[in-house]
Amino acid sequence: MPRKTLASFKVEYQQLMNEKGDVDEKVAAIDPEFAKRCYELMTLVRVFDAKAVAMQRQGRIGTYASVLGQEAAQVGSALALQESDYLLPTYREAGALIARDSPMHQLLQYFGGDERGSAYEEGINNFPIAIPISSQIPHATGIGWAMRLKGHKAAALVYFGDGASSRGDFHEAINIAAVMKANAVFFCQNNQYAISLPRERQTLAESIAQKAISYGVEGLQVDGNDVLGVHKAVSDALQKAYTGKGPTLIEAYTFRLGDHTTSDDAKKYRDPKLVEQWQKRDPLARLRVYLRQKMLWDEDYEKSLLERCAKKVEDAVVRYESTPAAPLTDMFDYHYAQLPQNLAEQRREVM
Repeated sequence: MPRKTLASFKVEYQQLMNEKGDVDEKVAAIDPEFAKRCYELMTLVRVFDAKAVAMQRQGRIGTYASVLGQEAAQVGSALALQESDYLLPTYREAGALIARDSPMHQLLQYFGGDERGSAYEEGINNFPIAIPISSQIPHATGIGWAMRLKGHKAAALVYFGDGASSRGDFHEAINIAAVMKANAVFFCQNNQYAISLPRERQTLAESIAQKAISYGVEGLQVDGNDVLGVHKAVSDALQKAYTGKGPTLIEAYTFRLGDHTTSDDAKKYRDPKLVEQWQKRDPLARLRVYLRQKMLWDEDYEKSLLERCAKKVEDAVVRYESTPAAPLTDMFDYHYAQLPQNLAEQRREVM
C-alpha cells in the first residue's frame, strides 16, 4: 500500500543576543534600560545563589539547588509576567522567584525547612516550590483553564526541567491544556541533565520543544542564556494565551553550571571540558558586553552593583536567622483540612 505524508512540522529556534553580546534589533527593538534591569536582577540572583550554597555548606540551610548558569532563563521569563499571572516553580527557581518579588529571606526559610517560607504576601501570585518532578505541571493547566473560563487576562507560567518532559504528568497536562485552550505557558529549562542522566539518555527527541507537536501545541526552542530572547519568547506566548489562542511549550536551551543540588557531585558524571565550554556562554558575561557597548556598564558600576546586591542578600540572611523558629507543629498544619487520626496523634506528641 502506498504511503503519503499527512503533515510536516518544524521547530523554530530563537535568539536575540548571541554569545558575543551582539543584538539583532531587526527581530525586536531592545530597550537598553530594560537590559540593564535584567543584568542587575541576574547579578542579584547570582550573589544570592552563591550565598545559599555557602550557607548550606555551613549547615545554616538544608539542601539547595543552584541556579548558576540559568539566570537568564529565569529572570527573562519571570519579568514577562503581569501581576495577575501565576508562576509555578520547581526547586531550582530561586532566580525566577526573586525576579517575581518573592522575598529572599522567605526563600532561605524554605530551604531551611520553615513552612513560612512558602507563605507569600497577598498579591504575589507565586505558587509554593514543588519538589516532586513534574507534579506542578497539571496545576498550571488547571489554573490556565480557569483563567480562560473566567475571561481573565491572566495565564500560568510553569517551570520544569528536561527530565520532567519524560513523565506522564507533563504529557497529560499539555494535552488537556491544548484541548481546553488553557492560558498556560510550559517553560522547560533544558539544562542538559536530569540529575546525573544526560538528556540524550532520557529522550531521543532532537529537542524538547518538538514534543508539543504531538498535542497540537506550538513548540519553540530559545537560547536559554539570552535573557532578551527568553523574555520575548515568553511575552509572545503570554499574549497568545491572553487572547484565547491556547498554550505554548518553550524550551530554554541552557546548562546547569553547578551540581544538581548541594547533595550532588557533578564531577562524577560530567566532563569538565563541557562545563568550560558552557562557561564561555555565561549569560551575564554576554549581557555585560552589550551594556558596555551602550555605555551602561563599567568597572565602577559593577563594583557598586555587587556591593548593593551583597547588602540585600546579607539583610535577607539576617532577617532569616533572626526570625524565631517556627513551632514543630507546622509540619502537620499545611497538608490536610482535617488531619487523619494517626497524624493528629503525632501532632499532639510534639506539642
